[in-house]
Amino acid sequence: MFFEEQMNKNSQGVKVMLQPHYEELVPLMSKANGSFHLKMWDAKTGDVLVEWEKPNVLTLDSGIIAARLFKNSQDPTVGANNGITMLAIGTGATGNILNPDAPDERQRSLNTELFRKAFASSQFRTAAGVAVAYPTNIVDFTTTYGEAEAVGPLNEMALIHPADPANPIPAIYSGVNYDASFDTTNYDLMANYLTFGVITKPSTAILSITWRLTF
Repeated sequence: MFFEEQMNKNSQGVKVMLQPHYEELVPLMSKANGSFHLKMWDAKTGDVLVEWEKPNVLTLDSGIIAARLFKNSQDPTVGANNGITMLAIGTGATGNILNPDAPDERQRSLNTELFRKAFASSQFRTAAGVAVAYPTNIVDFTTTYGEAEAVGPLNEMALIHPADPANPIPAIYSGVNYDASFDTTNYDLMANYLTFGVITKPSTAILSITWRLTF
């Protein structure tokens, strides 16, 4: 697996001591780290167009998701799903097109969302990167965008628990105006936010993203 070489140094990056109170949980969750692998290839020839890995930081709202799940394993819920279920990708990262502003843990939605899609798979893994059928502290979330999906100049993405229907938290409560007391019950909750140098996905390419979280 592509992550095997990274495990020893990354496995220490997202160890979280979970506490029962939101006020204690948020600072701990905000220090957690994840990593992801992005690969885009030509749908006809199979030629790899882009491939790289990057680390990222969980957002403050990941603490809200965790606190809700600890209180009730079925909350937050959309239909039969709970927890993080989708990857959203967008075109709105601020700053230089090739070197955008660093992601902010206070971010609560994409700046310009282009497309969101449910995970194609989620997989527990051991510290050695081996896929297992039982729960561990490491989980991979994989999403694949087909030829007609997420076409455009991409430079931001996030793992989210979506509202039904989709309902991003207003920007007034995000960033420097982050308000942890805002009632998020009927809004999307974003667990991670990442910015990156623009990648233009053509309608002839397939894009696969695997996001790894280690707790």
